[in-house]
Amino acid sequence: MNPVKITETSLRDGHQSLIATRLRTDEILPILEKMDRVGYNALEVWGGATFDACLRFLNEDPWERLRAIRKVAKNTKLQMLLRGQNLLGYKHYADDVVEEFIKKSVENGIDIIRVFDALNDTRNLETSIKAIKKAGAHCQCAISYTTSKIHTIDYYVELSKKMESLGADSICIKDMAGILTPFSAYELVKRLKETVSIPLELHTHSTSGIASMTYLKAVEAGIDIIDTAISPFAEGTSQPATESLVLTLKESDRDPKLDTNLLGEIADYFKPIKEKYRENGILNPKVMDVEPKTISYQVPGGMLSNLLSQLKAQRAEDKYEAVLREIPRVREDLGFPPLVTPLSQMVGTQAVFNILAGERYKMVPKEIKEYVRGLYGRSPAPINEEVKQKIIGDEEIITVRPADLLEPEIEKYRAEIGDLATSTEDLLSYILFPQVARKFFEDRLNPKTNEASGDSSEKIHYITVTM
Repeated sequence: MNPVKITETSLRDGHQSLIATRLRTDEILPILEKMDRVGYNALEVWGGATFDACLRFLNEDPWERLRAIRKVAKNTKLQMLLRGQNLLGYKHYADDVVEEFIKKSVENGIDIIRVFDALNDTRNLETSIKAIKKAGAHCQCAISYTTSKIHTIDYYVELSKKMESLGADSICIKDMAGILTPFSAYELVKRLKETVSIPLELHTHSTSGIASMTYLKAVEAGIDIIDTAISPFAEGTSQPATESLVLTLKESDRDPKLDTNLLGEIADYFKPIKEKYRENGILNPKVMDVEPKTISYQVPGGMLSNLLSQLKAQRAEDKYEAVLREIPRVREDLGFPPLVTPLSQMVGTQAVFNILAGERYKMVPKEIKEYVRGLYGRSPAPINEEVKQKIIGDEEIITVRPADLLEPEIEKYRAEIGDLATSTEDLLSYILFPQVARKFFEDRLNPKTNEASGDSSEKIHYITVTM
């Protein structure tokens, strides 16, 4: 008997994917004791966009949320998602910041850190891996899954070997766009199980309509852990429903053995909460649509929403299909980067610019210029030379690990924020999101203004692209 383990994502990716990361701590805590008794492998509760959303929209301290969750969840491991050298922000941070952030994450309650790099450049994972191991947490390295002429099974085999050699305790196949097809999943999992000796986890999204089938084939191939979300925060651009997978696998020799009665009670708890977010417009019905085109365009569900809002702002919604066709072309020009934060936003924006300008690469965002210069890491394949010349001309290309160019940052930021930061955790919040954190600290001193922001959904979609 080899039961499949289940990681529950509703407290992080489930609500990030469906309701713009809007679940409040006081909506999480009442059901947590029951979730802690289900028998999950882990509860994914932190990281991704939760940190930013707590400060920016909910007027909550993300560190306090983590501590509160840890206080209730005494039996189940707590997991977070980390973007390697980007941490939870959208740029590279110096090694001293990465090390301190990971240390404090573990001290405040995290057991498992899933760490990935948008380009699968393992140089951008090295500092995180060492820091996670030093802090005594479980280091799960995630493969940012995509397809292209270079992203073959052999490519992922070599990547998984490298991750294991760097110290990964487990490996996650992170299919952020929901494009891993069932039979490809079977072959990939089979090969990786033959290659590495550490546990394998699969994370996907239901955007394209194939996720549950993908999970079943992965289970057949021997996957150790799968990611699911309790049904009110499942499907659409989220993960497949926990209860449905558990009931399906109950009839197999890999029964997860989770408490289905408790799962039903948890689902009943979240149903009215989901309904509230539907009624107030935060749950956009479009995120529940099945979009098979995802497999062709490789666009994560949240990225589709962001593209629509960009085009709507320009009164160019009729260009939507043209932009979708342009995305794979931009991606090939730029060396086939996986479409995951921050590359998904960058590639999508460049595609919009190309179509609206009527000329390719006439307008180029600063982030794309930095990417082409190597400041995000090594592109999976060489960047098209003609495009490179058009974007940066003869500017120097960076070939070292990008963070090697950064001086230590903690003391500089400590001097900047001064007494407004009352702890190391506050200081780290400020380093990641300076303007947002400063406002949060100021409001904390002046409770009259201490109200959750009702900022626009356009901004939310940008920072919560499905991951």
